[in-house]
Amino acid sequence: MALTSLQGGDFAEIRDEVAKLCEQFPDTYWRELDRDMAYPTAFVQALGEAGYLAALIPEEFGGSGLPLSAAAAILEEVQRAGCNGSACHAQMYIMGALLRHGSDAQKAQYLPRIATGELRLQAFGVTEPGSGTDTGALKTMAVRDGDKYIVNGQKIWTSRAEHSDLMLLLARTTPRAEVARGIDGLSIFILDMNAARQAGGLTIRPIRTMMNHSTTEVFFDNVEVPAENLIGEEGKGFRYVLSGMNAERILIAAECIGDAKWFIERSRRYAGERHLFGRPIGQNQGVQFPIAKAYAQMRAAELMVQDAARLYESGAQCGEQANMAKMLAADASWAAAEAAVQTFGGFGFAEEYDIERKFRETRLYQVAPISTNMILSYLSEHVLGMPRSY
Repeated sequence: MALTSLQGGDFAEIRDEVAKLCEQFPDTYWRELDRDMAYPTAFVQALGEAGYLAALIPEEFGGSGLPLSAAAAILEEVQRAGCNGSACHAQMYIMGALLRHGSDAQKAQYLPRIATGELRLQAFGVTEPGSGTDTGALKTMAVRDGDKYIVNGQKIWTSRAEHSDLMLLLARTTPRAEVARGIDGLSIFILDMNAARQAGGLTIRPIRTMMNHSTTEVFFDNVEVPAENLIGEEGKGFRYVLSGMNAERILIAAECIGDAKWFIERSRRYAGERHLFGRPIGQNQGVQFPIAKAYAQMRAAELMVQDAARLYESGAQCGEQANMAKMLAADASWAAAEAAVQTFGGFGFAEEYDIERKFRETRLYQVAPISTNMILSYLSEHVLGMPRSY
């Protein structure tokens, strides 16, 4: 049995090829990396060489020019195979800021080298210790000084910073006291992280967490950023970030669907192989039903992911669908993870079965990149027209 996409012909060839690539990186590969909290360099390199990380880059710049739904299929298959796309998925969902709002010169300078893998755009500098999801509270400042900006401040939960050449950085260009709303006066920059580190202005400190996401805190001390690296107009950075959030939600949701499929398949297989009291444990309804319910929940969430991707690609408003897709898919993957632990029992906590590793990884998506409660608040206020909650 293979838990493929509902639409069997939906990028079937891409899915098959991604699955074949992932076979080169079995459970043992991820187990060892997880143990050492190490970055999957070989895996990311293989994805890059196969062209998957350049899926959304237009063909004129050396990419594949594929739609968002193709990128979603790629990431779903990565997770379904038991691999971890978090090592490189940011490149896909932060690409939109450069594609939509970058200048022709910026696109020509960066996109071809990102497409070939010469440069990695995988770090997204947004969250700060005192802001969390309150983007308007950002304090990192970028002050114009002639033909450059001087950046000072701190970011946290900046995953992959140690393994990225470029960072998409959101910083304040107008002091908070001088704008009506906190989200005003923010700007986006392409930061050359290698140059900043060599100049001594950029410091990266790893944060050890319960899952291997190579996350860090980043400190900026008089980091110089050329004015030509400003994306779009000064002060409109939050709007640019916001425009890419729907893509982020959809792609993360696709990863959750892949996780759910992995858990369900492992649970189904183990329930048939594990015998107690002279029969397979999967013969017991107490084992069957949680797996079956997780399967139904996953399929329902998958429909919402596909609907959100369809709307996104048509250029229609899809905030409601993208947010619901992320929430429902995260819930589905977590339900499948719970079912897997119950099915495997004590072995679910043993490293060699990989359930506990994937369990930790998929738990993150109840919280990040946006928490379930934030999505419920959005739906309450902006979809249902209820009073704003606090």
